[in-house]
Amino acid sequence: MQLYGVRGWGSAITEGMLARAGQSYDFIDVEGFDRPGPARDRLAAVNPLVQVPALVLDDGTVMTETAAIALHLSDQAPGLAPEIGTPERSRFYRLLIWLVANVYPTFTYGDYPERWAPSATGELEASTHRYRETLYRWLEDQVAEPFALGDEPCALDIYIAVMVTWRPRTPWFEQNTPKLMRIAERTRRMPPMAAVMAANSEA
Repeated sequence: MQLYGVRGWGSAITEGMLARAGQSYDFIDVEGFDRPGPARDRLAAVNPLVQVPALVLDDGTVMTETAAIALHLSDQAPGLAPEIGTPERSRFYRLLIWLVANVYPTFTYGDYPERWAPSATGELEASTHRYRETLYRWLEDQVAEPFALGDEPCALDIYIAVMVTWRPRTPWFEQNTPKLMRIAERTRRMPPMAAVMAANSEA
């Protein structure tokens, strides 16, 4: 498989899932894809939407969207989702889709406010950051411990391990959502994740 991504971006989540599932892959760095140039052209060749991550499966199928990749990989290998038919599986579906439907858009609009509100970029950026903090406080009340759904780690923990490094950044999570921070730290210490986090922390 080939994973098109950028160190420290959302592709780190897919890297973590691949590592957890024991899947081998080639990482294709497309840093700078968000501006014209060779990296953008390279990514656009497999994903015309020019978004990361883009995972090219062994049969040539292109998968995008971290949630779709999580569900695909959970069908291929254990360790990424609770067993089908359990209450934990239902909670997994809910929180997985909640993350990408609610938290992700705050980055879409807040990281590039000039695309959506050229005359009010500062206001849009500030409002999305505030709303994201509200969402993370809600998530703090939903997760269990030692991992997000209880005793066994899953893909949700990989999301949390990576996302606490994004805005509002680790010190905010330590102060405001200590449970999420502890989950992130436990997940990062897992052998498959440790190497992934080390590679992405260098970004």
